[in-house]
Amino acid sequence: MIDFYAWQTSNCQRVAIMLEECGLEYRVHKIDLFKGEQENPAFLRINPAGAVPAIVDDDGPGGAPLTLTQSGAIDLYLAEKAGKFLQRDAAPRAQTLQWLMFALTDCAPASSSIFLLTMMAPEKSSANVVFFEQRLLRFFRVADGRLAGRDGLAGELSVADFALYPLYAARKAIADAAGDLPNLTRWGAALAARPGVVKAMQAAA
Repeated sequence: MIDFYAWQTSNCQRVAIMLEECGLEYRVHKIDLFKGEQENPAFLRINPAGAVPAIVDDDGPGGAPLTLTQSGAIDLYLAEKAGKFLQRDAAPRAQTLQWLMFALTDCAPASSSIFLLTMMAPEKSSANVVFFEQRLLRFFRVADGRLAGRDGLAGELSVADFALYPLYAARKAIADAAGDLPNLTRWGAALAARPGVVKAMQAAA
């Protein structure tokens, strides 16, 4: 059994998707960030950084419990554990890891900046929001080009797609307004129709 500590964030949604799609047994523990539950001593023992997602796998490597944080690291661990959505051959595996990093290091910070500037920043600036919206769209256009004639970023559906999807779902209105992302839109609709993705997005909502 995997204990999954989560709140309604894209980072948590990508872990929920992997748990569902890999068919792994888990239970969700909601950590309400707005109530400061991430600062509770019990949770800080799991993640001293006071951030979600986090998992505790009672049946970790060698049968020993494993505590893990950071959504990318968790998703890679789950892929390895289940033997799904991460190729074994070196070249396609490297491509999958490249597109996983694209989602985590390019797209995610741009999306997070939009959230922070619109919801959390002490001084609001519409110009700065537009800047990061355009930055995110630039990355979305890269993904759109990559998805031409492909079901997934690395060819077949992989952990990279499950990492990017929550960001696309959160910023779908921006993508739709751009009107020039047909491959990304097709890909997003296909993922949104998967039962595992539907259940995961609800679990981390």
